[in-house]
Parts: sequence; structure tokens; C-alpha cells
Amino acid sequence: MIQAHATGGLPGYAEHFEEPEGYLDFARYGPPSRDVLAATADALTHSARAGHTTVDDLMRAEPRAREAAARLAGTDADHTVLLPNASTGLFHAAFGIPHGTVLVPATDFPANHYPWRRTSALGRAEPRWLTPGPDGLITPDTVAAALTDDVVALAVSAVDFRTGQRADLAALRETIGDDRLLIVDAIQGFGIADLPWQAADVVVSGGQKWLRASWSTGFATLSDRALERLEPTLTGWTGIEDVALFDDREHPPAPGAQRWSITNLSPVTAAALAAALELVEHTTVRAIEAHISTRVDQLIDTVRSCGGEILSPVTPADRAGIVSFHIPGIDTATVAKALHTYEVTPSVRATSVRLSPHASTRLAAVDRVQAALRSLT
Repeated sequence: MIQAHATGGLPGYAEHFEEPEGYLDFARYGPPSRDVLAATADALTHSARAGHTTVDDLMRAEPRAREAAARLAGTDADHTVLLPNASTGLFHAAFGIPHGTVLVPATDFPANHYPWRRTSALGRAEPRWLTPGPDGLITPDTVAAALTDDVVALAVSAVDFRTGQRADLAALRETIGDDRLLIVDAIQGFGIADLPWQAADVVVSGGQKWLRASWSTGFATLSDRALERLEPTLTGWTGIEDVALFDDREHPPAPGAQRWSITNLSPVTAAALAAALELVEHTTVRAIEAHISTRVDQLIDTVRSCGGEILSPVTPADRAGIVSFHIPGIDTATVAKALHTYEVTPSVRATSVRLSPHASTRLAAVDRVQAALRSLT
């Protein structure tokens, strides 16, 4: 048995969760809180006892979640829209650009690739793939070297899914200037990294990872510049003015971010997202970020002490909650098997193993990693 340390997760936050002690895969999926479970069950229970006010009552979760997302992103509800996932937001952004070149990291997560491949196939925006430097990073200098007059936008991830490297959003905004759009996939950082989201014109995030709202939850925020420049190509019947007026005519798109709405989303998932976001607000992003940073430091020290090579940034200001590593001479499947034996849940790639703790992660999880890696030697 592993000797558990008394040190638990972040007080006031960790008490809301009950994931296994060795769960270190929040960059893939964040087990939801009891608050989210209760909100989901309550909404479903109400829907099962439907009356003449049930649908309207349930729909109140949507503005609640939208307002919470807006506060955390540093904007307002008029510039925020709920979405079922981050990919939907990226497709909205991509299809909203009628022409021009969009800079996209070639090593980014595929969710930020396929929207641009599809727009290219339709003769709209064309992607220009950015190759990272020797350090594997897309820096402001990398972007500056690729800027030409035809570039209309830059689409990046706030946090690299492989290494946890943070993008310098403020520097990227300064590099591309105010005449181009900055589109950010925030799913690996929103709610756990205190980043300047206001520097971006489009911020999209799903709620199933670090926000711990489970699947089919997400949102986007749009700046005034994005609302002005992005065509509402995918606007549906719920994204228009006078949405409740059924007069058999085409209505203009809603003036704010609601124009990205295609149809009504589930009020059940909206209730779950609202509960998750409000817990982050109550705890504060800075407190969550600080606890995660401590656990990341401990995991880095542990992996190194067991002969592992760290592939993630080691400076707190450069990273989020991801620790990627490999052990020379030992394949990742073998490392994964050892971690599973000690009831540790990582993400396993062909050439690396990824550990991602949250603010509910106990120090005992680090003990488990240490015991697993030592068993390999």
C-alpha cells in the first residue's frame, strides 16, 4: 500500500470531488463535482415531471452559465454564447472568415486543424501552417516571421496539449496587431490558468476537461472586432433577432455573440456548466492555479528522480497543468503499465506519458507515481 500524506487537495475546493486518489488525467477529462451531479440530477428530475412552466424554468440555466463564463473570461453576457463543445466554436470562427490566410500551428491539436482544412476546401480562409522552432514552441517571433499582408487571423491553443506550454496571448496580440483576429482554443487552460483572455477576439472552450462540467458543455466569447468581421455563416434559428416570432421570414442575426447559436442546447448540460463555473469563481482561478503548480513541481521532481526526462516547461510562468515525460530506454506502454499497477491514471502517447493534476489532487498521487516509476528500475 502507498503511504498517503495528510496533505490533500485545495481546501474548499477538493471537498466537492471524489475522483480516485491516483487520477492524473484532467487534460483529457475532468471528473465532475458533486455540485455538477446534483445540478444534472435536479434538472432531469424536473424534466421528468413536466408541467406548463417546466421548460421555461429549466431554460434559466442557460443565462446563468453564460454570465458565469463571461465573468471568468473578463467580458459580459452579450459577448458570450454557450456551445456544446470547443470544436463547434472553432468551426463558427473558421467559417466566419470569408477570405484571407489564417496562421495555425502545425503541431496544434487536430480540433484547430480541421475547421481550416474545411474552409480551404470551400475556397474561403486558407491555413498557413506554422512550424515550431527547435524548442518546439510557437513564439511571437515565429508568428512575426510568417506575417504577410494577406494574413487575417491567428488561431492558437492557449495551452499546448502535449507539453502544457502556455501561449503568450498578450505578446501574440501585440505581434499581429489590431487589424487581425486572434482566435484561441482555451480548453486546456480556462479555469486553471490566469491568462489575459481579453487579448483574444475569440475564446472557445469545452467544459469536460479542467472545468469539470462533463461532456456537451462549452462556450465562446467574441470581441466587438470579431462580431464586426466574422460572418454569421452557421447562425441557426436561435441565433437571430426576435427568436420567438415565427413569421415565416428570415430574421437578421442577433447583434451579439448569440448569433453563434444554431439551436437550443440542453438545459441539463447548461445547469451542469453553471455549477462548474460558479465553483471555479468561488474558489478563484488563482487559488486553483497555485495548487496545481505545486503538484506539477512535485511531479516534475519525482519523474526526474526516477530517471525520466521532462518534456514540459519547468518554469511556472510558462506552463499550465501538464507534465509530459519519457524514460530513456523504457517504452511508454511499460511505463503506463507500472502506473496502472499503482492505480495512477495518465494519458499515454506513442513517445510520452502525460500527467495532469488538478486542485483536488492529493499529495498521495505523487507518492503513487514515485512508487510506480521506481518499480521500473
